[in-house]
Amino acid sequence: MFVDVLVYEIGSTTTLVNAFSGIDTDSPRFIGQGQAPTSVLEGDVRIGLSAAKDDLAKNLGSNDLDYGIAFATSSAAGGLRMTVHGLVYDMTVKAARAAALGAGAIIKHATAGIMSDYDIEDVKAIDPNLILLAGGTDYGERETAVENAKKILASGIKAPVIYAGNIQNHHIIENLFKDAGIPVYITENVYPKLDLLNIEPARKIIHKVFEEHIVRAAGMEHVRDMVKGNIIPTPGAVMESAQLLYSYLGDLAVIDIGGATTDVHSVTAGSDEIATIQTTPEPFAKRTVEGDLGMFVNARNVINIIGEEKLQKELGLDIEEVMKHYKPIPDTEEQFKLTQRLCLEAGLVSVARHAGALRYIYTPRGRQTIAEGKDLSILKYLVATGGALTRLPDRENIMRRIADSNENGMMLFPKPSILRLLYDDHYIMASLGVLSKQFPEAALLLMKQSLGIE
Repeated sequence: MFVDVLVYEIGSTTTLVNAFSGIDTDSPRFIGQGQAPTSVLEGDVRIGLSAAKDDLAKNLGSNDLDYGIAFATSSAAGGLRMTVHGLVYDMTVKAARAAALGAGAIIKHATAGIMSDYDIEDVKAIDPNLILLAGGTDYGERETAVENAKKILASGIKAPVIYAGNIQNHHIIENLFKDAGIPVYITENVYPKLDLLNIEPARKIIHKVFEEHIVRAAGMEHVRDMVKGNIIPTPGAVMESAQLLYSYLGDLAVIDIGGATTDVHSVTAGSDEIATIQTTPEPFAKRTVEGDLGMFVNARNVINIIGEEKLQKELGLDIEEVMKHYKPIPDTEEQFKLTQRLCLEAGLVSVARHAGALRYIYTPRGRQTIAEGKDLSILKYLVATGGALTRLPDRENIMRRIADSNENGMMLFPKPSILRLLYDDHYIMASLGVLSKQFPEAALLLMKQSLGIE
């Protein structure tokens, strides 16, 4: 059987292969999906990839599968581990974090100001795939970024470095790392002047560096030879899809509740009203990763957030007994009940952390209202992707309760009953993100099909 396009999603635990036809026509179609365990521990990701292709062929009723071109996303080998270092946390560090997260990275450590010896030891222990160095507005403070560069070099850390700070430091930073034989990428300042974020150039560089230096999972170098275009981090591909979907739907957020983390992506400029009382700028496209909220790896942590005794009474389950046999994909009524409740909690907590909030401050002129964090108040859509929110039987109730969680009106989030809910039924948003790099029109049409908004 021949299909036009395959997209590989090589995850840390599962590898997916999605098939599409008519990709260069006005009627592109999603054909089917295959999956298999990722085979990093077996020494070659191609083993799992081959098994996923075989599963796809079986699902399509074919013994043989041929294709025109292939694309790929990856979060194998632990994803894209980064550390970010800037000048002031609420300014350059915050901007650098936003750029890294938006590109699909996992932020393992962030520092503000000149790094201490303890900071350097922390970075060495993390062994990051990539370091993002920033600091100072353009033509502002210069010394912090230069000093941090020298400390990183003296430590023996060999990770590639992206510099996205004060433009006046370009030559000195570039020469420092090049002389030491460490790859360095110079890009535009993530915080060029006060109250202005500029994260897109850094985000694009992170995607490039990810493919050139980070795709180290065994066998991945051969996958690079099999595909067209760049291999990008899977969460970064979801962000690409979210931004593409914004061009059609307007203000939206995407939530992905996984086994280990919960990701929230939002694409909105917020309201003019909130902008007048906002304390710091926020990125137009923002991603947050909640590393303590997951359905399997972090299930115990979510149970603790709710409270085990409370959860036991609420569900009428012996939580300890259910957890003895708990699986990534539930297969008993008790496991489904627990998974759905944990999914709801992860969704509520992650959205509350992603969204900003109104705060009251007291001044000599009396009480004033300020806004802190990302303004999601004018969102129109909440989109569900990932296995949990697209496959669980109670997904409608879970999503509606998340969408209606701003009951007290203090979150920078729509009031109850406002948000329209959409579901990535084909579970292809990440694939469409990488596909959109070459076929944006087809990717948008396929996304509308998956979301049921043709």
